[in-house]
Amino acid sequence: MLKTIIGKTLERNVDTITEKTTFVDELGVDSLDFFQILIDLEETYDIQIDQEEAEEIVTVGDAVETLRRATKGYKNGK
Repeated sequence: MLKTIIGKTLERNVDTITEKTTFVDELGVDSLDFFQILIDLEETYDIQIDQEEAEEIVTVGDAVETLRRATKGYKNGK
């Protein structure tokens, strides 16, 4: 689901996104895109990601770990 949200927001092919993919350097995400991704994640998973956690998200893998912590059972970030 995470890759789907990223792909939809950025209008990109999700097959090229891995856990090592960086939001800014590789995907070219700006602050508005990142904020939209966070909102979509919060709505999809009914969670709240605080600002400190959001600032630590650099890669897709970081986002997966944040989701795991927030949902305490999220399995694979897809």
